[in-house]
Amino acid sequence: MLFEAHRDKVYSIGLRYSGDAAVAMDIAQDVFLKLFACIKDFRGQSRFESWLYRMVANRCLDHQRQRRRLMPLVEDLLDGIRRRPESVLDDLLRAELERDVQNVVGSLPPEQRIVVVLRYTEGLSYDEIAEALNCSRGTVGSRLNRAHAVLERRLSHLRVERGGNRA
Repeated sequence: MLFEAHRDKVYSIGLRYSGDAAVAMDIAQDVFLKLFACIKDFRGQSRFESWLYRMVANRCLDHQRQRRRLMPLVEDLLDGIRRRPESVLDDLLRAELERDVQNVVGSLPPEQRIVVVLRYTEGLSYDEIAEALNCSRGTVGSRLNRAHAVLERRLSHLRVERGGNRA
């Protein structure tokens, strides 16, 4: 029942973090193997979902440390600024814009990238992220603030281009 109830969410986080379906499957498999091995350790001091998010986040970070490579993610980060494509050119420009954002997000340090994924793709609150990552709410805010600064700096050219030549 646990697997059926949470497999899509675990896979989705792994996919958004890694940008690779095969890696996301590996992450999900590792998380569920650990979950089933450690379920007896869950004491109910936090919500089960927070405990599970912590496992997923830790596995994503472990994978990052093992592979030492950065991968693109966060397809939905630009939903607020996208518009419906009106032509093939608009569609190409939108795809280029998404690629730019994914590349910048993919280049964030792992600790910043995981909070971006949990906040913007999973919609978790600062408190939920803090619980999942076993850190303070202030640490979550600090990591997101640093990630926002990097995103703003590296993507500022898009705002200028978007007002002029871009869709």
